[in-house]
Amino acid sequence: MRDIRTIEAQAEGFTKEGFLVLPGFLPAALVERLVPEVDEWVEAGWRQKSIDACLRAEAEPPRMVELDLEAHGELAVHPPLMDLLSNPALLGESFVFHHLHSDRRTAGGAGKSWHHDYEQQPQEKRHLPMIHALHYIGGIQPELGGLAVLPGSHLEIAEKDARSHLGTDTLPGEVVIDDVPPGTTVVLHSALFHTRRAAAAPHADSGPRYMIDGSYCRTGALWPPVKPYWRQVLAVARSRGLGAGWPELFAERHFSEYERAERHSR
Repeated sequence: MRDIRTIEAQAEGFTKEGFLVLPGFLPAALVERLVPEVDEWVEAGWRQKSIDACLRAEAEPPRMVELDLEAHGELAVHPPLMDLLSNPALLGESFVFHHLHSDRRTAGGAGKSWHHDYEQQPQEKRHLPMIHALHYIGGIQPELGGLAVLPGSHLEIAEKDARSHLGTDTLPGEVVIDDVPPGTTVVLHSALFHTRRAAAAPHADSGPRYMIDGSYCRTGALWPPVKPYWRQVLAVARSRGLGAGWPELFAERHFSEYERAERHSR
């Protein structure tokens, strides 16, 4: 695990660039426990059930959410991550957990067009930051497809899909992240445009691409939830005592009511 003091020194550039790459940020012991949980989440169909609940009004909320998984809950409140997020250049002292997504994709999986993930309806201001922590528990290798980010684009006021017509094309000024070790975390301002690229030449024997996506918001506004069962998620966290020391982290009062809209699986 990297020295948090070194990471905080890098955070000074976050306001301008909108991202941090933290190789080996997560301890190996935590990574080892997360991998089988992601496997269970995908193979038992819980990920698909969570997607269905978001896409179909008639679908039942899932009986299990990501924070029910032991190591996933610990990841959501990983102390070095909490310390980093509390840096004034990121979220500051008061922030709320927004969501956690967990996924496993094959090496030959499809890419995802340029987009950002800042939750605001309509998109009109950026005075309160929202942050996504993308945990690549298996790392990223070129044969798995990379993540590309567009530094500084979080300062624009734009719809999430404003660059989706570009697909996963290479853009001037982009930074590609495609060779980092297991346990790497990429921290993004949620309004930063980014794309997941399919591997140019995936290896038949390559392992899967694991990614757990946690999101957090500075308090001071009502944030739109992305899951209709968002109260259930927060209740699970509180029942597990995950917010100890962070009184606002799983508080419902920081959210507006859920409004169903067309959403795409991650």
